[in-house]
Amino acid sequence: MKVIGSINMDVTVSVKRAPSAGETVLGSDYQLHPGGKGANQAVAAARLGAPVEMIGCLGHDAYGDALYASLQHEPLLLDQLLRLDTPTGAAFITVERGGQNRIVVAPGANAQLTPARLPEHLERTDWLLMQFEIPLDSVTTAAERVRHGGGRVVLNAAPAMALPAALSEALDYLVVNETETGVLLGVDPPQTADEALQLAGRLRTRHSTVIITLGEKGSVWVGPSGHGQVAALAVDVVDTTACGDAYVGALTWALGASQPLARAIELANAAGALTATRAGAQPSLPTLQELRRFASL
Repeated sequence: MKVIGSINMDVTVSVKRAPSAGETVLGSDYQLHPGGKGANQAVAAARLGAPVEMIGCLGHDAYGDALYASLQHEPLLLDQLLRLDTPTGAAFITVERGGQNRIVVAPGANAQLTPARLPEHLERTDWLLMQFEIPLDSVTTAAERVRHGGGRVVLNAAPAMALPAALSEALDYLVVNETETGVLLGVDPPQTADEALQLAGRLRTRHSTVIITLGEKGSVWVGPSGHGQVAALAVDVVDTTACGDAYVGALTWALGASQPLARAIELANAAGALTATRAGAQPSLPTLQELRRFASL
């Protein structure tokens, strides 16, 4: 399994509430955590037992050094991780009481992961997982190459943007939340599972499966084999940062391990819920043993 995507340093501060426009609020001392949707999802899948190669870009700076060292402590193959003379990507995160977060991402070196920097032999990939914190043309090129070689392509379309037709046709699985669903289709986000099922049907191609996560309302999916819904798990939320990444990483791990789609979504749902009970991005991602205890697997 290969993950092509972003690697960021997360700068996180807790606040009672997020500021309004033009307002300043006081928060906690800030904390630094390794993050980035690509790295988060790679770590999420690897901690559950998937063999994962991380492909991305870091700068030659203090954040880049710290992130590289952190990734070396995970069960990841890093041979295709590039170091460039540009600042490492960073995400600036406020976390309110109750766990709701707001995130601004400065792409930095992630924006330099151009199609020309994609590794050779992508066509030999069995499972490819990507997101939208790297250039769109790189995502499309990689998806087409892997699909041409017979591999499976999973896309977490976040941050949300319009999907080129060539990319949509190359996908096997598209994973989005309710807000991203609205952006992709130019409509209001779904408010119910039934609405989400209808919108998932509009997003899918004839061979792809679309999965929409709905937070406390659970998840729905529509694909060639039918459709379904999984209820959310009730937890005490501490920080929702990386919950979606835990979900997508676990989903791809489970699918790659030949789990049926409904079971893979149940496992992803549990991984996302468990992640919400802990602070930080990568520090909160569960191991297989933790997931088994939490979900009684």
